[in-house]
Amino acid sequence: MKKYSEAGVDVDLGNQVKSGIQKIVGVTRRPEVLSAIGGFGGLFSAKSGAFKKLKDPVLVSSIDGVGTKLKVAEMADRHDTIGEDLVNHCVNDIAVTGAEPLFFLDYIGTAKLEPSRFKEILTGIARGCKKAGAALIGGETAQMPGIYHGKDYDLVGTIVGVVDRKKILDGKTIKAGDILIGLPSSGLHTNGYSLARNILFDKLGLTLQSRIPGEKRTLGELLLAVHVNYLPLLRKVHAAVKVKGLAHITGGGLQDNLPRILPKSLDARINIESWPIPPLFQYLVNEGDIVGAEPYQVFNMGIGMVIVVSKADAKKVLKLTKGYEIGRIIKGKGQVQLHADPPAH
Repeated sequence: MKKYSEAGVDVDLGNQVKSGIQKIVGVTRRPEVLSAIGGFGGLFSAKSGAFKKLKDPVLVSSIDGVGTKLKVAEMADRHDTIGEDLVNHCVNDIAVTGAEPLFFLDYIGTAKLEPSRFKEILTGIARGCKKAGAALIGGETAQMPGIYHGKDYDLVGTIVGVVDRKKILDGKTIKAGDILIGLPSSGLHTNGYSLARNILFDKLGLTLQSRIPGEKRTLGELLLAVHVNYLPLLRKVHAAVKVKGLAHITGGGLQDNLPRILPKSLDARINIESWPIPPLFQYLVNEGDIVGAEPYQVFNMGIGMVIVVSKADAKKVLKLTKGYEIGRIIKGKGQVQLHADPPAH
């Protein structure tokens, strides 16, 4: 009789690997959590904690992955940051609606579980959740040798948050004359890695130990820099001024993400010379011969979050965030205009 392990799925190994989860995940626990890790579903009370503070609570959810940044983690054989990347990406995605995170769930799919790697990934997820105040209440670990091959694995996360209905940010109050403030990214974050890897490793033959002009860090350090969690800074901004809109600059860059919050009668006019482009992006654009608007659609180009505020509040936000005034809102058709002229007010 054939055993399941002979088909590539080791149930006992799976149980062994997951035996230490409780200790790692415990640091993320919130008072609202009613269940322990390992059940069929995670339980989270809707009658206590964050919900009590809201008059009309609205749940906000998002699901995402970290793309082919996973391939860089594999190349470096370093997996302690990729989980935090995942959490931070998801936290930012719901933060742009004004939501506070409540809980998080993860999915890890692989051909065969490796205990040390699994622990690294999960530790990063738990670290990100703890920093964001999100409880890690469950997940799925799947061994699928027919789908994944070798040491490949996939990583996906789902986050659920809450916001008071009257405080939902949807961009409807944005008007001509409002100012766009960009917050610096830590690097590529979790987007553009397929093109970056093609340029750096396939075309140029560089390694993770290589260094590029203008950077003291190795390529490995640059490419694995953790995706910024903007929530702590956004909380301060919300407390100081009325935020009209937020855009997380992920896949699609400035070109595709800003239109998601723009009224159809307005454009975002971006001055691409208003912030310092980090050396990594400059190098990728030059060596990859990426022209026109494409760099601002493939990469974040050094801006990971955009805040829309009134002109009267712009200076206060700039001082608070140490961000850059990257443009303004003008009449248009819900699009992004890129230019290289000094911004006019």
